[in-house]
Amino acid sequence: MEVKILGTGCPKCKKLFEAAESAVRESGVKADLVKIEKIDEIITYGVAVTPGLVIAGEVKSAGKIPDVKQIAAWLKEAEAKG
Repeated sequence: MEVKILGTGCPKCKKLFEAAESAVRESGVKADLVKIEKIDEIITYGVAVTPGLVIAGEVKSAGKIPDVKQIAAWLKEAEAKG
């Protein structure tokens, strides 16, 4: 599964990446973390405010940093959907 962090490299984007890394470890879900930093690519997800989090092609958050437990829950949910 692919987990994308949408952001231009700001401190919040880096914190979200770290939270997503922790959530992947905590959940035990196999996932590849990818940073998307180009504005035109970020916009294709409909995200106007960064950081954004996309799990298995679905935008889960934008403009905030969800906590590790919430990200882990989303990962498990996406894994269950297959």
